[in-house]
Amino acid sequence: MKLHEIAKILGCELAGNGEIEITGVAGLDDAGPSELSFLANPRYLPRLKTTRAAAVILDRKEHTDAGAVPAALLSANPYLDFARALDLFYKPPRPVPGIHPTAVISPTASLGPGASIGPYVVIGDRVRMGSNAVLHAHVVIYQGAQIGDDFLAHSHAVVREFCRIGNRVILQNGAIIGSDGYGFARKPDGAHYKIAQAGIVVIEDDVEIQANSCVDRAAVGETRIGRGSKIDNLVQIGHACRIGENAIICSQAGIAGSTTLGNNVVLAGQVGIINHLHIGDGVLVTAQSGVGHDVPPGQKISGSPAFDNRRWLRSTAVFERLPELQRAVRQLEAEKKQS
Repeated sequence: MKLHEIAKILGCELAGNGEIEITGVAGLDDAGPSELSFLANPRYLPRLKTTRAAAVILDRKEHTDAGAVPAALLSANPYLDFARALDLFYKPPRPVPGIHPTAVISPTASLGPGASIGPYVVIGDRVRMGSNAVLHAHVVIYQGAQIGDDFLAHSHAVVREFCRIGNRVILQNGAIIGSDGYGFARKPDGAHYKIAQAGIVVIEDDVEIQANSCVDRAAVGETRIGRGSKIDNLVQIGHACRIGENAIICSQAGIAGSTTLGNNVVLAGQVGIINHLHIGDGVLVTAQSGVGHDVPPGQKISGSPAFDNRRWLRSTAVFERLPELQRAVRQLEAEKKQS
């Protein structure tokens, strides 16, 4: 594909030779002389001088650096346009529509047109599924689940009973939707009585849940994942949580039951949140933070227990110096005693 054709599709301004033939896309360090790359972080500007890429997608603010490469596409959002360019050259394989002979599908289940049902898939009683579903090998859909159009479930994903899933939802390998919430009542003799998890999970449109993550069903009511949210691998979302729209939840985060996250919340890796909290819109929680209190909208917090990120940065700088500060205090105390 000619570079000028890509520029037109992406809506980018072309700088340089638009007749260059582009055969693929790659990172700055790996791109070859017929590939398109991108630069989204100014700290990597020196790599423009060493990249072998035929062209680079650059921020319009960095257009003065376009001369370092044979050609450039000037963009308001280089990372997004790189992702769009990648779609021009790579299409994930899609199975041919049809039902594999080893699949087990209840006669009371209803599948929309265009479905592709892989080997050893199990679909339970009274399941309702929209058009163009793709279920890879060993996916299990329990009875009564309701699923919208363009559903994609990779192998060993599970949707439990009566859960509701919207349109264009993606479940990566081993994702579990609607597993029992962690609910037990202590009996007088100290044993634990299991609380029936009678609620459901609701997944809204355009959500992606990645490998081996679990979204627990509520004891009563529902656990809800808002439209457009993206959940990384190995994430635990507890029963009766409500996750707002367009949230980003990174790997190994854990959210205890009945916690609410607002819209556009970002939880970095290994964040832990205790139960019954409210995290406001636009909150950013940095990696390995532990949240034990409500957080107002727009905050950036860090640490365990988590507090304002700027104060946390200053505090960690002091923490590193505690041994020498301790020595200084002991010396002052010794001098005070001598005087």
